Amino acid sequence: MEQPNVVFVMADQLTAKALPFHGHPVVKAAALSRLAREGVVFENAYCNAPLCGPSRTSMMTGQMPSKVGGYDNAHEFPASMPTFAHYMRLGGYRTCLSGKMHFAGPDQLHGFEERLTTDIYPSDFSWTPNWSDPDAKVRFQDMQNVMQAGTCLRSLQMDYDDEVNERAVRWLYDRARDAELAPFMLTVSFTSPHDPYVARPEFWDMYDDNDIDLPKVPPIPVEELDAHSARLHAHYSVGEVEVTEDVIRRARHGYYASIEYIDSKIAALTQVLEETGLAENTILVFASDHGDMMGERGMYYKKCFFEWALHVPLIMWSPGNIGAGRVSDAVSLVDILPTFSAWAGTLDDVVECDGLSLLPALEGEALPVRQIGAEYLSEGVFEPVFTLIEGRLKLIYSEVDPPLLFDLAHDPDEMTNLASDPAYEDTLHRLIGIARDRWDADAIKTRIIKDQNRRRVIHRAHAVGTPPSWDFQPYVDASTQFVRADKWTVEVEAEAHLDVAPGQRGSR
Repeated sequence: MEQPNVVFVMADQLTAKALPFHGHPVVKAAALSRLAREGVVFENAYCNAPLCGPSRTSMMTGQMPSKVGGYDNAHEFPASMPTFAHYMRLGGYRTCLSGKMHFAGPDQLHGFEERLTTDIYPSDFSWTPNWSDPDAKVRFQDMQNVMQAGTCLRSLQMDYDDEVNERAVRWLYDRARDAELAPFMLTVSFTSPHDPYVARPEFWDMYDDNDIDLPKVPPIPVEELDAHSARLHAHYSVGEVEVTEDVIRRARHGYYASIEYIDSKIAALTQVLEETGLAENTILVFASDHGDMMGERGMYYKKCFFEWALHVPLIMWSPGNIGAGRVSDAVSLVDILPTFSAWAGTLDDVVECDGLSLLPALEGEALPVRQIGAEYLSEGVFEPVFTLIEGRLKLIYSEVDPPLLFDLAHDPDEMTNLASDPAYEDTLHRLIGIARDRWDADAIKTRIIKDQNRRRVIHRAHAVGTPPSWDFQPYVDASTQFVRADKWTVEVEAEAHLDVAPGQRGSR
């Protein structure tokens, strides 16, 4: 398949553990299930940072967050860093972004030729953590969104995602109208099912309260938590509220309903591809930036390395071009850049990359055995925390905390820490050695603190006088869409007319 169109769809905070094709017993997600049934599911796909901004920076650059300064949700994404959008443009692709990508800094495109929406979050340095003051209480997120889950008619997330999808659908129709169609890559990035866990009634009513499952792993007493989990327990102020079973069920109900909301957007995008005929030469890729603990172990949101937070969906769908199947090899989001570059024919142009092209896996070949890495370098901690996944072994490691070691093959719920098991002593030391070779924790911490200090100074300075405007403001040229004085009505109507593709319902 030479230079296929690529539609890359991202959800936000969607864990693979909550999807039916990964074994969840409650969630339906019919459109995503169809993609999984007809496409290739990567069963063990992981993010490289369990936080939005760093994960997306890592994914777009194909490099680990600490290599590119992707520390937190206010890090500056350097304009000098090539992304998968740059490499696809090198291959002649038209590149477009509809939705969020958490770009902070003056460059709000990073290789995308077009951007159809603004971002839902700020592009300045206001969300910079402060590792220089460990005693400071910083509330980026607390338990409010868990406690207030329920129905609503509109929300910030709905307003945003409806616009993201509408703009993306229109852009695809415009590509189908284009007689001189160049290959394109459209990234459609939603903010749901990220908390707050609220949904419109039609999605909420797809589930009955009594059908909502409780976490498989119950809350762990604070005194028994590992060091990083205990920090997050305090960071999210979990102990300041009473989280009953009804509260957990309601939060999960809202999360599952939000998944159905996003699933409806997937269905709309898929319909456009099929009814226009674009699907014949288009690969749809679906992924999420990270997961959500959703009450497992008594933990919420993200920022940790347990499976509900780290394990993400990854599907590649193109009936007639990619055969259906499942890949068990461990992969991660840094593999997106080399995969997209391979489709564009520019893989040899990639200058730096920590990932591998997944094209061999799509053809049934085994991927090389390797260690998958992830990092957490943001608020709630004051030292870098890392994880290594080798096969079904997972090491969670920090220079200041006791290590955690899990065998996911025999302990998928991560209940038994094998770090003190004599049978795993050699394995533990070997994996820690690999982690120390890969990451210089002290040097990374020094870079993070210096970078945070610089950004805080700049943010304070920007509060004086007229601040710079980095937020992207989309421009819509209505004169190219509707009737104006330079063209007859019949001309504009003819240009806008798009027939149903042959073989589709309603085709002539």
